[in-house]
Amino acid sequence: MSDLNYAQENVRLTSRPNWGAIWAGMFTFVAIWSIFGTLGAGIFASSANPSAASPIAGMNLGMAVWSVILTIIAMFVAGRVTAQLAGITNSRDGMLHGMVMFGLSIAAVSLIGGIAGTAFGRAELAGITHNANLLGVSADLGWGLFVSLFLGWLAAMGGASTAHRELPHTAVQQQHVRA
Repeated sequence: MSDLNYAQENVRLTSRPNWGAIWAGMFTFVAIWSIFGTLGAGIFASSANPSAASPIAGMNLGMAVWSVILTIIAMFVAGRVTAQLAGITNSRDGMLHGMVMFGLSIAAVSLIGGIAGTAFGRAELAGITHNANLLGVSADLGWGLFVSLFLGWLAAMGGASTAHRELPHTAVQQQHVRA
């Protein structure tokens, strides 16, 4: 068998993560999620009735629904940004890039939340933990966060997998591998 035939039979397309695109997707997610998350918090906080016995009643459901919708949209857009910038050529690589971008985004939001949480201090949090209304709201928001993250994960992979583009065969990078 000639070397030319051997090389043609053993051509394998390789895909490596494009970290610049993944980071760009993460920043896209954080920006969209932060901006519209604060908008939702402002809207639902302004609907609270301070003179009522339970001033924040009903906010938990509204914030949970808003969180789910916002996370799905932000992850889908961030997934598409990731795939477009990475030049993804197939849905499998798009899904993998979307999954990595999702993980990096959640790590970034957790870090930001942890830093923000320490700004409140432990003394203020000690009084909050015994408030029955706030505990109920926190439980509902926790479930909303779970649903948001799960559906956001799917949206990130879906957005990235649908953003692939068809490239001419000559434009695809190939690596020759000898068995």
